[in-house]
Amino acid sequence: MSNIIGIRREDKNEWERRVPIIPAQVKELVKEGIEIWIQPSQIRIFKDEEYTEAGAKVIEDLSGCDIVFGVKEFPIPFFHEGQTAMFFSHTIKGQKYNMSMLQAILDMKCTLFDYEKVTDDKNLRLIFFGNYAGLAGMIETLYTYGKRMEWEGVNTPFLGLKRPLDYNSLDEARAVLEAVGTWIKCQGLPESIGPVVIGFAGYGNVSRGAQEILDILPVEEIQPGELASFIEKGEYSRFKVYKVVFYEKDMVEPVDPACTFELQDYFQHPEKYKGTFAQYNAHLSMLVNCIYWTPDYPMLVTKDWIKKNWTMDSKLKVLGDITCDIEGSVECTLEATEPGTPSYVYLPETDEMKYGWEGEGPVVMSVDTLPSELPRESSTFFGTQLMPFVKMLANADLKADLENLQLPGELMRALIAYHGKLTPNFEYIQEFLK
Repeated sequence: MSNIIGIRREDKNEWERRVPIIPAQVKELVKEGIEIWIQPSQIRIFKDEEYTEAGAKVIEDLSGCDIVFGVKEFPIPFFHEGQTAMFFSHTIKGQKYNMSMLQAILDMKCTLFDYEKVTDDKNLRLIFFGNYAGLAGMIETLYTYGKRMEWEGVNTPFLGLKRPLDYNSLDEARAVLEAVGTWIKCQGLPESIGPVVIGFAGYGNVSRGAQEILDILPVEEIQPGELASFIEKGEYSRFKVYKVVFYEKDMVEPVDPACTFELQDYFQHPEKYKGTFAQYNAHLSMLVNCIYWTPDYPMLVTKDWIKKNWTMDSKLKVLGDITCDIEGSVECTLEATEPGTPSYVYLPETDEMKYGWEGEGPVVMSVDTLPSELPRESSTFFGTQLMPFVKMLANADLKADLENLQLPGELMRALIAYHGKLTPNFEYIQEFLK
């Protein structure tokens, strides 16, 4: 007999409408003899009735489930003795705000799998919302730019955009972006803001998603090394927008001038490199930050640079910080915002923030749950990746000793805790639990 699978209701905030498994996928699991229970929800993008029709049991109490899947962290009261859970736990860096949750998991002898650590032999993630953060983040950034420019007295076609969560589908958003693109081709952008240049820090899944949205507009790409001279020559068009994609080699250089940039050396020894991104800031209208970052690496935009260089006449208006590391690569990212209040103005004189897009400082968009703004599409994409692993776990003997647990490496690498104990790969977290 297979394990009973549960799907928890997302309740971290009113905007979280995603699910790990959609009704069509539940129907497939039920056909294979797997029992599915799901908590009722008033805000989930898929209705309870859709899950009932797919063969799931809609029930409030999931304590009878062997494995419970969710998206965001589970509240401590939800956990039941000996139960298995899988979600984004945000614990692997020893995140202080989730250590009490992890301790509760250990105390109740629970088992925890984390989507973030489901990886292949090359350490590439296999379950993620990926480019949906980029897709939503780019729409949000363009919308914010339009609002900011309107406040500054400049009307742009970006005012025709809505927030991603206000569209019924991604296709609807794309159709509106196509109309904006047609406007730019025919009517052009205001001379006073030209050229509109969008910089992308990073080139992975998130960046590709953001670029996919921007590329709906009439776009010309500029190489980072050519940006300054391109602006200086003034031979740009107001009937298109310009994008620049920055790689590591464009953002840092060796501290020792006798050395040359080597990518793997930079990854392994970031202390040997210094940031050079500030040279681009004055030429960008928007920066879309999509890089993986830790404190070992140089920042892109520092508070000090803003305080010394930014004025109301500055070209750089919006920092779309999809990465959303607090005081990280974009140092003026002071908090992770929610979809209800996605942006704020960073006030450099006081190192404070003011929600909205009005004020004397750059606007920061730092929503850390951007895929939740495209819940239907992002959930479908996520569930497609998750499905093979749901089937494996549904048929696994999760009562076996760890050394006898017969699961593939992808899932074993994602096993944070088993029967109330940290697994060997994650025993380092014990220091943070103290």
